[in-house]
Amino acid sequence: MRRKLKALRFLISAILLAGFAFSAAAQTLKLPPHEKIVLKNGLTLLLMEKHGVPIVSLAAIVKAGAVADPAQEEGLAAVTAGLLRKGTARRNAQKFAEDLDFIGGSFAADAGADFSSVSLEFLTKDLDQGLDLFSDAMLHPAFVQAEVDKMLSQDIDAVKAAKDEAQSVALNYYYGYLFGKHLYARPDGGDELSLARIKRDAVAKFYESNYTPGNTILAIAGDFSTAQMRAKIEQTFGNWPARASSLPAVAAPVPVKGKKLLLVDKPDSTQTFFVFGNIGIAVNDPDRVAIRVVNTVFGGRFTSELNEALRVESGLTYGADAFFDSRKQPGAFAIFSYTKNESTTQAIDLALQVLAKFHKQGLTAEQLASAKAYIKGQFPPSMETSSQLARRIASNEFHGLGDDEINQLEARIDAVTPAIAKQVIEKHFPEENLVFMLIGKASDIGPSVQKYATQHDIRKISEPGFWPPPGK
Repeated sequence: MRRKLKALRFLISAILLAGFAFSAAAQTLKLPPHEKIVLKNGLTLLLMEKHGVPIVSLAAIVKAGAVADPAQEEGLAAVTAGLLRKGTARRNAQKFAEDLDFIGGSFAADAGADFSSVSLEFLTKDLDQGLDLFSDAMLHPAFVQAEVDKMLSQDIDAVKAAKDEAQSVALNYYYGYLFGKHLYARPDGGDELSLARIKRDAVAKFYESNYTPGNTILAIAGDFSTAQMRAKIEQTFGNWPARASSLPAVAAPVPVKGKKLLLVDKPDSTQTFFVFGNIGIAVNDPDRVAIRVVNTVFGGRFTSELNEALRVESGLTYGADAFFDSRKQPGAFAIFSYTKNESTTQAIDLALQVLAKFHKQGLTAEQLASAKAYIKGQFPPSMETSSQLARRIASNEFHGLGDDEINQLEARIDAVTPAIAKQVIEKHFPEENLVFMLIGKASDIGPSVQKYATQHDIRKISEPGFWPPPGK
């Protein structure tokens, strides 16, 4: 069954890609229509009826992520989400897995900074079984002690193992150092110390406090009748008791002034992984489309200025990129790469030179045209499947974005001029105020990297946690 569903998805992808290629060429990319209903208990329901492919996708957003974790219990939101499929009032973990496998379904649950997400995809013919599994996980998780202990143990081991591969934890250190005392500094999945503090009662309390209908957006896209689906959801979720939910207020983080550097010492490392940048933008920033166009040229694709300089022309790395991690409040802007120990300063210097050149020269009309065509070609495939569409409309609803976020995208891309690009570079690509985070062999690179900042901090990767150190 699972192989059949996988083959069907491949066929669907090919068909939709052909259709979107025509749409993009004709500049007619549109979000399919969908209906919004708010149930009496406060659940927000989004229904996108889209026939032709016998698949139904559900994507739920619970408006509580890592920022809602209690202090010293970072990772609680992620652990709670991960346990939803590990036993309910009606099914133990094995039975849930068996029932999911029987219908060839795909279930996922996790937590990011701003929200937790739960999704399930299955064939239309298995609608009743799929809804039963999804609602069982969402409404009746048991949080069995043995499963809680097992997951926490696995997560702690995973954090420790990740530190053997610097690339896997680079952003944990960078975000902690960049955001400081702000809630966005927290590692979404927790660390060795915080995970060890989490108890079963804390998981149950987090669920009761945050998994409420008024705190949940449920988006469904695919092959179904809107009227029938609405009736099924009202029957399944309509009796979910309404409960008050109190979420922490998340203020906009303040950009760092000046330059500071964190060196994470990994004595066995033959390479240096480096990230630098500052606070970026929120999801709804007015400049978001222009930034996307500009960053495509700077560091957002393989042929970007950054990758060309650090990989293609100099051979200092196998990859270099730049990205904006947009969130409800401004997230991080980051330039990321890695190189051999002996070429650490050469690579960082070159990345800074590319940034300086970008500020000085801006974008040419040719670069703009190339970036615009690239985005228009890359974006439609991100809206091919029912699961992609369900996640898209759920995310737009959470962030307060309307359908024009998609429907007007091409027009907004076309409106970016060299003058606008220059303004965006000056405003959103910091050059003077920078936060550096390096993971490497301190005895080899420590003295040479001090030139990048006036404030220096050091941390051993073998020490538990990321940044700040415990008690700081």
